[in-house]
Amino acid sequence: ILNQERRKSEEEVQEKIECRNGKVEEVLTDGRRILTFRNGTKKEISADKRTTTISFSNGDVKKIMPDQRVIYYYADAQTTHTAYPDGLEVLQFPNNQIEKHYPDGTQEIVFPDHTVKCLYSDGLKETFFPDGTLVKVEKNGDKIVMFPNGQKEIHTAQFKRREYPDGTVKTVYRNGRRETKYSTGRVQIKDEEGNLILDK
Repeated sequence: ILNQERRKSEEEVQEKIECRNGKVEEVLTDGRRILTFRNGTKKEISADKRTTTISFSNGDVKKIMPDQRVIYYYADAQTTHTAYPDGLEVLQFPNNQIEKHYPDGTQEIVFPDHTVKCLYSDGLKETFFPDGTLVKVEKNGDKIVMFPNGQKEIHTAQFKRREYPDGTVKTVYRNGRRETKYSTGRVQIKDEEGNLILDK
């Protein structure tokens, strides 16, 4: 109760100016200025004039901070967009997804399950999964999957290859031919129908 009374006294209107166009300007005793426009938009300027908050009639809120960050809250989408002076833009969605757009064109998306996807301006895409799996997709479509158990998978237009930590490499070519190179040096090749062609 004491806090509420203090707030009321701090918010007392020192001066009120009503303009012909319907705009009302209030100067509060704590130094803040509040402008209320005919359409319902309210603009509040802090006492030190370093923070501006604009509240729109649709529920959207725009804040300009002392460090020049611009924070915009979209009420309908329940999404916050923060623009930093260095060009970084951050979007926060109601499902806790966060997107970062960097000035160099890189995008980073953090999903609610903590999966992180990075899209680079050169076309490379990287996805980091919570279990430690990393998926890289090159601009040309080639894909590399690195698993936490040390296995690696490579997908190209010509083949799919799986590399194991012990040095074994299994490759399946586009025509269906299968090739397995074991860490012992043994090589096994099967044709597209699964018939053994070579085993040495």
